Amino acid sequence: MKILLIEDDTQLCMTIKEQLTKEGYIVDTCNAGDEAFLYAVDPDNDYDLAIIDRMLPIIDGLSIIKAMRQKNIQIPVIIITGMSELNDKIEGLDNGADDYLIKPFHIKELSARVRALVRRPPQIKENITLEIDDLSLNLASHQLSCNHNSLLLTPKEFHLIQIFLSSPGTIFSREQLLQKVWNTNDEVEPGNVDNYIYFLRKRLKCLNSNCCINSVYGSGYSLEVKHD
Repeated sequence: MKILLIEDDTQLCMTIKEQLTKEGYIVDTCNAGDEAFLYAVDPDNDYDLAIIDRMLPIIDGLSIIKAMRQKNIQIPVIIITGMSELNDKIEGLDNGADDYLIKPFHIKELSARVRALVRRPPQIKENITLEIDDLSLNLASHQLSCNHNSLLLTPKEFHLIQIFLSSPGTIFSREQLLQKVWNTNDEVEPGNVDNYIYFLRKRLKCLNSNCCINSVYGSGYSLEVKHD
């Protein structure tokens, strides 16, 4: 596994790199946003995961993540930052990050989050789509489309909507979705599911789709088609 580590604190950067290298990962490091930008948006670098500090000199981490997603680089991204407000977390996740770790953190927690993300099955390369009513999901490009409109999903959004489209009408509990999407037995906040359901509902509303994600009291969530 090849990891891109972007952190302007050189001591922290080296500590993280040493730990991940001991665990068998290949780690490239950058300390400045402009250099990191060039590494991050180049698909030829073929990284499996990126760890990105949000506050970087010259170009901030969030701008780098946005550029990666615009270029359809869909590798998992962990934001590491001292910005701990709820709106900061939502902004980071809503703009392409898969996980958000607040400084100071224990290096073992970061390692666990890396393991959780790299256990994800490899991306499907064929041009295959899932279709329900007016909604279609391209499994290769992670594009969600409705009629003539489409948008690019973050990795977590993609895996979550893929589950719903594969089994429309099925009720999935929070615990089931955590296991399927986060694919980990490590501790993950249940609120992460609710956050991403909120994000997906915004996506479906933006596309003006007939499909919607319903809350089933005491049970979980299901994808349904609205009928006039």
